[in-house]
Amino acid sequence: MPTTALPGALRGRVFRGTDVVRRGLLTPARLRGPSCRRVFRDVYVDARVPDSHRLRARAAARLLLPGAVVSGASAAVLWGVELADERDDVELVLPPGSHPRRVPGVRVRRLALDPADVRVLDRVRVLSPAAATVRAAALLDGDEAVVAIDRMVAAGVVDLATLRARVAPPGAAADRVRRACLRADGRAESPQETRLRLLVVGAGLPAPVAQHVVTHGGRFVARVDLAWPELRVAVEYDGAWHAEPGQFARDRRRLNALQAAGWTVVFVTAADMREPAQVLATIRTALRR
Repeated sequence: MPTTALPGALRGRVFRGTDVVRRGLLTPARLRGPSCRRVFRDVYVDARVPDSHRLRARAAARLLLPGAVVSGASAAVLWGVELADERDDVELVLPPGSHPRRVPGVRVRRLALDPADVRVLDRVRVLSPAAATVRAAALLDGDEAVVAIDRMVAAGVVDLATLRARVAPPGAAADRVRRACLRADGRAESPQETRLRLLVVGAGLPAPVAQHVVTHGGRFVARVDLAWPELRVAVEYDGAWHAEPGQFARDRRRLNALQAAGWTVVFVTAADMREPAQVLATIRTALRR
């Protein structure tokens, strides 16, 4: 923990080391001391500020490479969707012909951007949600591209129909991005729910309805992750939050209500997802019943 507070102008702030030394706010020794934490070359932050991808993306775009546009997963983070964390490189875009120096922790691409795709978010230039989603999907493989799209749509920062229309024209996006947009549905409430849905559909099982609302006798019973309403079969992803205090009892009451309404419920955990063949076999058995 820092032992000496920073000057008021630097508290809770990100700053250039050479700038604050020149202005006499810190000495080089203080800059290297416990009050500051190095983010990038010559870029520091008040050591009390937690590390995050958001902090790194903003620092890189404002101080390290002024004029750069935050792109891809980094842009998604600035729009409030955590597609990257502090361990991931910050993604920036500069105009063609730029020659930035290499900086560890920053990945720079030279692209000509449509001005309509560039927004200013709290003094940082960032790709629009739709452009950021397409860029993030282009840098991910297979199911993970679909996961990213689902998360952006579910967060409400981009509309799936708008996204599909954007990538539909020939040459507007790579074929795999177009396929990922078609495979997304934007309803999953977690990445694992998307992966589970893709596993089911990829195995040739009938397409389930995501986030289906179950009613019985005209009354709400539950909303389930995946459902085959005509068969009254539901699949629920059992995440870590289900272990929270009191959650077990609530889950049991919910399961009892679903069973009383005539539904069969299959629960899938993170451990189960490591054995996809077994997960599919269990779901197939439930559907046959």
